[in-house]
Amino acid sequence: MEKVRRHIIFYGYVQGVGFRWRASSSARRLGISGWVRNLPDGSVEMEAEGSLNDIDELIQSMENHSWGSVERIESRDIPIHNDYAFEIK
Repeated sequence: MEKVRRHIIFYGYVQGVGFRWRASSSARRLGISGWVRNLPDGSVEMEAEGSLNDIDELIQSMENHSWGSVERIESRDIPIHNDYAFEIK
């Protein structure tokens, strides 16, 4: 399995709706390491490291939910950190 790391920002109604908890839960289930945090502008920032398929599945799980609303996602590859866990900051 080739690892990748992505820096992702989710825009929309993504704060105050359990978004970070869901991200953490989904990442741990998929074996993804990294972190997630709220930003002052109301968006949520995430770094996720794992297989490309698992990261894509994580992003899809964040888009397809019954709470909040993801309006736009920015994503880019960044250097691997070899983290061992996923945390909420």
